[in-house]
Amino acid sequence: MNKAELIEAISISADLPKATAGRTLDAITSTISSALQKGDDVTLVGFGTFTVKARAAREGRNPQTGAAIKIAAAKLPSFRAGKTLKDAVN
Repeated sequence: MNKAELIEAISISADLPKATAGRTLDAITSTISSALQKGDDVTLVGFGTFTVKARAAREGRNPQTGAAIKIAAAKLPSFRAGKTLKDAVN
């Protein structure tokens, strides 16, 4: 499902115009992104939790030359599914 299909599904499910559903989806994703940038977790009970995880610096290899390279530390967004979502999928 892509963004347009998700907006259409939200529009039908919530009985909203597509434009309103699109703005709502954009607001939700923007708010979650902003919270993660601040270092906050976002928990939607039953659905899951969005968090930021730190990945340590490490050494890697260039696949073409085999030379060792340093890979910098990074912060990555992460999602952990809640029990209700896990049960729905299984």
